[in-house]
Amino acid sequence: MLTLSESDIAKVLSYELLIPAMEKALLAFSTGRVIQPVRNVLTIEEGKRFLGVMPAAAEEGMGAKLVCFFPKNAGTTVPTHQAMIMLFEPASGTPLAVLDGRLITEMRTAAVSAAVTKYLAPENSKVLALLGSGVQSHAHLEALRHVCKFEEVRVWSRTTDHARRFAEMHQAKAMDLESAVRGADVLVTATNAIEPFLKGEWLKQGAHVNAVGSPRPTWRELDDAAMRNTLVVDSREAVFKESGDVILSGATIFAEAGELFSGSKGLERSSTTIFKSVGIAVEDIATARLVYDLVECSSTRPTAAHAEIA
Repeated sequence: MLTLSESDIAKVLSYELLIPAMEKALLAFSTGRVIQPVRNVLTIEEGKRFLGVMPAAAEEGMGAKLVCFFPKNAGTTVPTHQAMIMLFEPASGTPLAVLDGRLITEMRTAAVSAAVTKYLAPENSKVLALLGSGVQSHAHLEALRHVCKFEEVRVWSRTTDHARRFAEMHQAKAMDLESAVRGADVLVTATNAIEPFLKGEWLKQGAHVNAVGSPRPTWRELDDAAMRNTLVVDSREAVFKESGDVILSGATIFAEAGELFSGSKGLERSSTTIFKSVGIAVEDIATARLVYDLVECSSTRPTAAHAEIA
């Protein structure tokens, strides 16, 4: 059985491979080919420390992720999200690997947003607005550049210095909130906000929002006006348990992401769209299996010396 660290995973995992893998995983989920309960979250200290348990069984792999969500770590050297994933062979039940889950969680979240954005973003999207300047904003900037060619990147953060630092690092523009939102084609909300800060009246017609933050049933990033736009989710069942944006707004869900990918639901790109993502276990298991296969492939590939002899 393999034990794979974050550095092991970083060597093999790329968005070029991960984005289509997430599309495939969510298609399988929405077509009933995945067995997966909604995440069970243990509240250790309200608003500060949570432990999530996330099992799933799919055709390519099965297993579970244990994830620590510690908002109290924000601003320290310790990540707010840390996790471990156990991967099993679904045909035999044989343990295959134990994988560090922090980078997998980071990258699969952004890859899912990128897959959805590919279907819903306005044609020729040029302006990206990142609301939040942490790990997920960094990841989304990288992932979304695989599906859109942005000419302008804007960033806003509740901590102005964080936004300026992010802007300097990525040649982006640090802006006030409303200015960052108005006119943006694609937006990402990636915060631990308790109260909504993104107003629907600021969104341009046809804009697409990836809302990935505030993953608690009483926390919100988007106001009711924003949530009245066409809503796509990763899992209906999960958002009705975990997403304050959905629960408290009473929003109507148009489709799951997997239904977009299968073609059973479709939208005109002129629609203003919200993708609310809470993250589901099949994404982690599919990513873990992808990493496992890539590592196994690289470890069995002939060395240059052996190739020359052959």
